[in-house]
Amino acid sequence: MLPIRTILHPTDFSEHSLIALRLAGSLARDHGARLVLLRVVPLPLTIFGEGLGTAEPEWGHSSLLHRLEELGAENPQVPIEARVVEGDPATEIVRLAEEFPCDLIVMGTHGRHGLGRLLMGSVAEHVVRWAPCPVLTVRASAVSSGLEKGSAHQEAAAR
Repeated sequence: MLPIRTILHPTDFSEHSLIALRLAGSLARDHGARLVLLRVVPLPLTIFGEGLGTAEPEWGHSSLLHRLEELGAENPQVPIEARVVEGDPATEIVRLAEEFPCDLIVMGTHGRHGLGRLLMGSVAEHVVRWAPCPVLTVRASAVSSGLEKGSAHQEAAAR
């Protein structure tokens, strides 16, 4: 098995991401790895006359960073690094995975299908295709249904 020293966890603060964070934190603790928490803020598009452009962001970098640090505080035995960046989420996740370098990416996925996936795209799919390291995607509905039954391992083995 490859050593895991750095785990990247991109988050949008959704239920899917929080469940994936718990798994990422457990893996980091068990492997003695550092956990990099990442929030990518998409650039807003605005229309200027005849073309598109980007507007100045109105998000609070320091408040997002503080929120990431609060998430990391839930696992005090794991070294945490929090990052907030602007850009296309899928592109920035892959870029940071290369920059650190990361040994594993653990991320939540919404599990959209059909038209929803076509219209919304899939950040997780792009990351799985282009990441320089293994990617573990976690679908909240699969995890929560397994926890309700008390058989998460049996459900995973059946797939």
